[in-house]
Amino acid sequence: MLFQKKKDGLLRMCIDYRAINKLTVKNKWSIPNIGDFFDQLGEAKWFTKLDLRLGYYPVRIADWDEAKTTCVTRYGSYEFLVMPFGLTNTPARFCTLMNQVFESFFDRFVVVYLDDIVMYSNTLDEHAEHL
Repeated sequence: MLFQKKKDGLLRMCIDYRAINKLTVKNKWSIPNIGDFFDQLGEAKWFTKLDLRLGYYPVRIADWDEAKTTCVTRYGSYEFLVMPFGLTNTPARFCTLMNQVFESFFDRFVVVYLDDIVMYSNTLDEHAEHL
């Protein structure tokens, strides 16, 4: 682990996960087809998009996997309790979670694509109901 100075003077923590990523069994999740995403929008005219770019961070790591993220510094050992960006399977786990959360809304007014959630409808009144 090291800290890199950013342009604004703040420090960014950098952790090398290459060793653990080599040992991790890769999730077989594949990226959804963007054409399917647009097909689901159909005749919709009203849209609201949420970008969950930082959505990975609140996803809790399983208790038995916390030790795998241990970082040792001169100040002690630290374990991540939430998924850090850079671990293998983090994007797939996040997408699986979003699909579980929004499953009852699919094909009605919600589409989830990677870290984006799009709510859609044909009329403004219908769209406002979902918001």
